[in-house]
Amino acid sequence: MRVGGSGITRHLPKSATATRAHLVHKAKEVEMDTVVWVLISTALVLLMTPGLAFFYGGLVKEKSVVSMMMMSFGALGLVAVLWILIGANMSSIDGSIWSFSGNPFSNFGQEGVAGVDLLSVAFGGTFAIITTALISGAIADRARFGPWMIYTGVWATLVYFPVAAWVWGGGWIQNLGDSLGGLPAVIDFAGGTAVHINAGAAALGLALVLGKRVGFNKDITQPHNVPLVLIGAALLWFGWFGFNAGAAGTPDEAGLIVFNTLAAPAAAILGWIVVEKLRTGKATAVGAVSGVVAGLVAITPACANLTPGWALLLGLIAGAVCALAIELKFNLGFDDSLDVVGLHLVAGIIGTLYLGLFATDTGLFVGGDAGQLVVQTISVLAVAIFSFAASWLIGTAIQKTIGFRVTSEEEIAGIDLAVHGESGYAMSSRGTVPAE
Repeated sequence: MRVGGSGITRHLPKSATATRAHLVHKAKEVEMDTVVWVLISTALVLLMTPGLAFFYGGLVKEKSVVSMMMMSFGALGLVAVLWILIGANMSSIDGSIWSFSGNPFSNFGQEGVAGVDLLSVAFGGTFAIITTALISGAIADRARFGPWMIYTGVWATLVYFPVAAWVWGGGWIQNLGDSLGGLPAVIDFAGGTAVHINAGAAALGLALVLGKRVGFNKDITQPHNVPLVLIGAALLWFGWFGFNAGAAGTPDEAGLIVFNTLAAPAAAILGWIVVEKLRTGKATAVGAVSGVVAGLVAITPACANLTPGWALLLGLIAGAVCALAIELKFNLGFDDSLDVVGLHLVAGIIGTLYLGLFATDTGLFVGGDAGQLVVQTISVLAVAIFSFAASWLIGTAIQKTIGFRVTSEEEIAGIDLAVHGESGYAMSSRGTVPAE
């Protein structure tokens, strides 16, 4: 071994350079891994909106399946454009935490954004799309497409973009714990308040504006295509792994989120079908996938802040409670066609408040105090009241001016042909043999 100065000085710089190069290479690998995961997650979440179209399309009458699916795709197109132009800017507050939203024109059309930051904008846009599309389920079988598109644009701009800023973009909900004197921060990792409570409360407001369907009763809710419902639910669950885990900060956090996104919906299936079996004597396929949705909604805000055991319990509770909650529309007399209120609003509230009890380290029963429950409750009430009131006002304004609902005759005949000039199940006469 050489110990002379010249030998050492020649070796050490070379070794140090190699080490630095290795570290730079590893950093680039980590960064690229993150980029790839967010890219995949963006695609997964975007797929959820077509999945929702299938899910909703199978649940409605066969004569309104095109209308139902078009409402999802219409929201996809319009909200995506609005998000790019102004929504992403509005969802990030640069100033007082009490600002209603960010400046919509700060980077109009994302002209000042480049590179990886554009991927972040795209990821956020998929959340805006699916949130708005969810509302359409409450007004199935009776809404005109043009007014729906107007509602979509106004609601996304005045409700979703600001609420996203409050919850995730530096707004008052994100800072609520500090504002109340050092309480824990509100937990909404993937959208319990910003997405599901927001959409569910809006759905209730809009359902009240449009009123009940012709012949509204329990039989009217029978789905026309169960396999389509199951395909839609499968796509939703698939996409939900990107929905929940897309913003994971570490591999360990991603692992927990993915596990909980499997566990909670699985338990919710059991909770739903047990209640269904006890109530009606039958466990249905639609009930099972409704349980999936209930569990997914409930775990959305909590996916990174619950241990697996508490996630399983949350799913079981959400499935059972939502199976009962969907009957509220018949007891209370409002027509939420596809149970957006009973699934998204109820399960969103359950998941968000559950964190106040069982969130790791801060929940009331797992090492914390009542502080987490306090801030979770305030966020739930604020978003629900705001979204409901805004949705009712927007819907009422449209109904009173240009009209939102189709005529009774069009509803009975089928709004696919009346509104879109298409039929979901048009059969060709070619190849038929004329009767003799």
